Amino acid sequence: MQQTKRKVCVVTGSRAEYGLLYWLMKEIQGDSALELQVIVTGMHLSPEFGLTWKQIEQDGFVISRKVEMLLSSDTPVGISKSIGLGVIGFADALEYLQPDLLVVLGDRFETFAAVQAAMTHRIPIAHIHGGEITEGAVDDAIRHAITKMSHLHFTATESYRQRVIQLGEHPQRVFNTGTPGLDNIFRLKLLDKPELEEAIDFKLGKRNLLVTFHPVTLETATAAAQFDNLLKALDCFDDSHIIFTQPNADTDGRVIIGMIEQYRQRFPERIASFVSLGSLRYLSLLKHIDAVVGNSSSGLIEAPAFKVGTINIGDRQRGRLCADSVIHCEPEVDAILNAFNRLFSEEFQKTLDKVENPYGNSGASIKIKELLKSQTLDGLLKKTFYDVGIGE
Repeated sequence: MQQTKRKVCVVTGSRAEYGLLYWLMKEIQGDSALELQVIVTGMHLSPEFGLTWKQIEQDGFVISRKVEMLLSSDTPVGISKSIGLGVIGFADALEYLQPDLLVVLGDRFETFAAVQAAMTHRIPIAHIHGGEITEGAVDDAIRHAITKMSHLHFTATESYRQRVIQLGEHPQRVFNTGTPGLDNIFRLKLLDKPELEEAIDFKLGKRNLLVTFHPVTLETATAAAQFDNLLKALDCFDDSHIIFTQPNADTDGRVIIGMIEQYRQRFPERIASFVSLGSLRYLSLLKHIDAVVGNSSSGLIEAPAFKVGTINIGDRQRGRLCADSVIHCEPEVDAILNAFNRLFSEEFQKTLDKVENPYGNSGASIKIKELLKSQTLDGLLKKTFYDVGIGE
């Protein structure tokens, strides 16, 4: 009698998240014991953010369901209503697909909606990148909430594994696999400089900066002021070419998008802006740039693998593990300039070759896929709280 395939449903709502999940999805797709289901939602379905669901199909994946949930608003009311719409949409999608296991990554509100629906559908949930801390963003609370609603946990480091256990999750269901996003660096054939310039239709200069700045979502109306300070600091580097990647669909994100476009129009010869670069172009840029600037997790996780320095501005990533290649500063003009001076100093540049990435190397996608296949689902839904130092 032929064994029934385990149906593993992967949810993705943003370009960055999909880049981290790509190789895991490929591993699931290629395993004869598993059936891959894919639900796309959020920014993937938005023309404003590039309709990136098309890239998922171009990569050879069949989209099982699309869940429309993103309102054309980045206000707190708009985001809250989007979560509600997401729960409704995921309820229908999961009822139709009937997966054996739901796989989610990270801490975005789209993921939060999916997990709420899966929990009430009594579908076991596997969560990637739990246990991390980003004290400046609402994502922090969402991430920990997803942990408490999930049943299997795949963390990026051992310290994050211990934090998930501290949250009451049983150690036997928490696995330190590393981050699947690093698999892209070692498994993709990255573009050389001429190929990259052709792919992004932009000429790199003698010095090149990759800038991504997201709103700090636990602060009120700070996005414009903080990003303006960053732009003022960048004005001091008029010999540099700057590539902006636009922020996610967070509260006040559109403020930053508008400011990027105004800045690009001032210096079109040396400024480029992209809604979505995709993994290949983005990682190829990391290979050829001189610094990552802003407050994206990529500057902390992927950039150290390329021995590239990062200037991490403000509180959005506060609490996350960092390599020695990361320089932290306040979102003030002088503080940002001081960080640039340190980053470009001969002393700091000499240290980059010896940088070790706390998030490991590659292989996480294969580890996670094998665990998704081998872990028994019997009894997963009835969780017990694991008291650290006491046991069950």
